[in-house]
Amino acid sequence: MAASWRLGCDPRLLRCLLGFRGRRSPGLVKGAAGCSGCRVASWRWFHSTQWMHGDPIKILMPSLSPTMEEGNIVKWLKKEGEAVSAGDALCEIETDKAVVTLDAGDDGILAKIVVEEGAKNIRLGSLIGLMVEEGEDWKHVEIPKDVGPPSPAAKPSVPHPPPEPQISIPVQKEHTPGKLQFRVSPAARNILDKHALDASQGTATGPRGIFTKEDALKLVELKQMDKITESKPTPVPLAPPTTPTAPLPTPATGGPSYPRPMIPPVSTPGQPNAVIAVSLQGTFSEIPASSIRRVIAKRLTESKSTVPHAYATADCDVGAILKVRQDLVKDDIKVSVNDFIIKAAAVTLKQMPDVNVSWDGEGPKQLPCIDISVAVATDKGVITPIIKNAAAKGIQEIADSVRALSKKARDGKLLPEEYQGGSFSISNLGMFGIDEFIAVINPPQACILAVGRFRPVLKLTQDEEGNAKLQQHQLITVAMSSDSRVVDDELATRFLKNFKANLENPFRLA
Repeated sequence: MAASWRLGCDPRLLRCLLGFRGRRSPGLVKGAAGCSGCRVASWRWFHSTQWMHGDPIKILMPSLSPTMEEGNIVKWLKKEGEAVSAGDALCEIETDKAVVTLDAGDDGILAKIVVEEGAKNIRLGSLIGLMVEEGEDWKHVEIPKDVGPPSPAAKPSVPHPPPEPQISIPVQKEHTPGKLQFRVSPAARNILDKHALDASQGTATGPRGIFTKEDALKLVELKQMDKITESKPTPVPLAPPTTPTAPLPTPATGGPSYPRPMIPPVSTPGQPNAVIAVSLQGTFSEIPASSIRRVIAKRLTESKSTVPHAYATADCDVGAILKVRQDLVKDDIKVSVNDFIIKAAAVTLKQMPDVNVSWDGEGPKQLPCIDISVAVATDKGVITPIIKNAAAKGIQEIADSVRALSKKARDGKLLPEEYQGGSFSISNLGMFGIDEFIAVINPPQACILAVGRFRPVLKLTQDEEGNAKLQQHQLITVAMSSDSRVVDDELATRFLKNFKANLENPFRLA
């Protein structure tokens, strides 16, 4: 069963207190009680907005997370005409993070399902269903005509950039059919224009048919000897200005009119290669993106484009951690290396509260709690359930929390307060055989720690007598991405140094 989002408050009691016994009061809100913890918003899903007796109770698409903009109707758990009691599950809604069950806040009858199950991308505030009170005629309920998603807030006017200055495009001279066309060097063109000559009156001797300066000087000498006449351009009637368009490719049958090797272009600017375009047609199929995938894509793009990332890496010896883990396994206590990493990060954040910060758009904010977000891969995408107050928990308690939250994440049953917030993130790909990688910061958090697999490495050490010897060590590489606006390079370096010391000495985690 999906996570439950309960709407409290009894409207019948409110009507009795207000003196409206026979009919609903205008604008009376059904539902919308407070919630504890992270549920600070007041939700108003069920409401009527008419004075008339018998008006249906509107069921609107709720906002179940701060980043939710649309929702999907996964399944209706009640049918039209079926009686509904307060607390009964009406439908399952897929948010951008999980699947949440919408519960009824009052007794009544589900009169009309406006949005069928399976519908996707339903905007917040859109009408998804109608209810009536017990005893009312539910079969002839009409859908209100004035119902629609709330209009978005007016955005502040942004001054339009000044229009770009128009650049005059020189008009190319029209080529007269029958005349030879040459590629003329700048110096030769200057000479020809000064003496009113045309390159077609001479012979191009330059490489690849270029009409050079020497060719132009020869023409000037011939003109001075009266062996050629002055070339006067024929007046051409002015044509109305037209919008410049991309030149069309010349037909393959018409070769160049000047003596130049036929070297076909590799590609035509602005036009795709015909062979490649034909070969790519029908070679892909579109994959429908889930709400989680769209939100991940949006947030990662915003993070990389707006957050100045800085990176620092360190190698940590987890040999002592592995020994402690083996001792715990003997006592039937199942913990993972990642649980020790979570604990070490929490202890280090407690020692260095300057790293336990976030950026809210205007400046840094000091966070009072050390809540570690742990990346969990699911079929629909990566989600980060939160280990609350991780610094105060023991290794076994952290391990139990990670297992329970990971299972709920893969089943799509996480509650909003179980994945919203967090002050520091950890992403571990060591179980997939990855040595090291760089992770993207999850705003508004300031840091994320990327953890690779532990691997055996031979290192030269000294024994108690000072003799050198080779010894095998189990190392992992951790890479921290930090927001340079709040955690500079020096602070990130000190954090990794303390984290390494805490991880390599398990007794400091107690």
